Amino acid sequence: MLYQRSSQLFAEAEKVIPGGVNSPVRAFKSVGGTPIFVKKAKGAYLYDEDGNRLIDYINSWGPMVLGHAFEPVVHAVTEKAKLGTSFGMPTELETQIAALAVSMVPNIDKIRFVNSGTEACMSAIRLARGFTKRDKIIKFAGCYHGHSDSFLIQAGSGAMTFGSPNSPGVTAGTAKDTLLATYNDLQNVKNLIDVNRNEIAAIIIEPVAGNMGCIPPAEGFLKGLRQLCDENGILLIFDEVMTGFRLARGGAQELLSINADIVCFGKVIGGGLPVGAFAARKEIMNYLAPLGPVYQAGTLSGNPLAMAAGLAMLESLNNDTAIFQRLEEKTAYLEAGIKKVLEANNVVHTINRVGSMISVHFDADPVVDLKTAANGDNDTFKKFFHGLLQEGIYIAPSAYETWFITDALTYEDLDFTINAIDKVSKTL
Repeated sequence: MLYQRSSQLFAEAEKVIPGGVNSPVRAFKSVGGTPIFVKKAKGAYLYDEDGNRLIDYINSWGPMVLGHAFEPVVHAVTEKAKLGTSFGMPTELETQIAALAVSMVPNIDKIRFVNSGTEACMSAIRLARGFTKRDKIIKFAGCYHGHSDSFLIQAGSGAMTFGSPNSPGVTAGTAKDTLLATYNDLQNVKNLIDVNRNEIAAIIIEPVAGNMGCIPPAEGFLKGLRQLCDENGILLIFDEVMTGFRLARGGAQELLSINADIVCFGKVIGGGLPVGAFAARKEIMNYLAPLGPVYQAGTLSGNPLAMAAGLAMLESLNNDTAIFQRLEEKTAYLEAGIKKVLEANNVVHTINRVGSMISVHFDADPVVDLKTAANGDNDTFKKFFHGLLQEGIYIAPSAYETWFITDALTYEDLDFTINAIDKVSKTL
């Protein structure tokens, strides 16, 4: 495939945009080469500026669960745009999508909409601190909750060690209130709580990790976190920006039968437009201004175009009783096919999957946390990525990102993908 137009556009972008991209992973730094510039998309396919068609396995990093340019969403947005694009005032749509989201997700009474997953997680942490009147939080290495200062932390190995900033611009004062834990290691979390007793406001976690590849929670891990939080007056925050309305109608809470105190949403809840949200039971949400003392605001929060897209998406998912079963079956079919051809070609690998999230790690050992995810063979992944790209298949340009499956994929698309992986595997 030729990418002349994409290469030209990237060179032009680098002159006026830092690194030529508006989000770093798009720059292909971890795989090499030039980013692909997209012109349009429909269903399961991307069409780039050079006219190539690609089967899409990132789907805007998750929200296109029903495919690109999904007609009910497109119709809702275009019709709403005719009536105005932003008011900075309440609209009926906000109440409609809030009521629907609350009805779909277990264990929440109220929800507030914001403009991104980062903003949702940032606001959830502030709310937890205000509600508990404590300052510290626990996050897990490898879990990404956006680029807010509190989350860009590298804490070191000892439970006694305060965090140190992982990015210039994050102050040591902010870092000291973030404690870093190991995913799927309950004893590690217990140790942090013991050392910082009565100081921890919240534990925030991706209930199914997606930012070190797809990593499921170990048996009993989330249940153990729930118990620790209950015993120590700590709020449990599920970052469901990826998993919300994707793994089940009620997200990971429903799928895994674990209730969080605060839940963060993004991706699917906006139907592809920039939307985030956070939700909880009413006694926690009522701590938010204007009812309570915790301030949070946003001029474009509840934007009518975003609310229209999100409502159309949630209504479609809510009304389609078979959607999550179809996604499960398609992703399981893909997993089985990938496993078969990689084994046939003697490629060392591990596949992790939960529902319609899946990732291939080029390592024989189980991948259960950031450390084990980092053991994968990145040189093999680079060859795998570019090999699939030449075959017309687009996966995340990073070994540490999950793939997202869309219902728009046909079994012919899946067979094409499996055959392409078979072909590429012979070259690894």
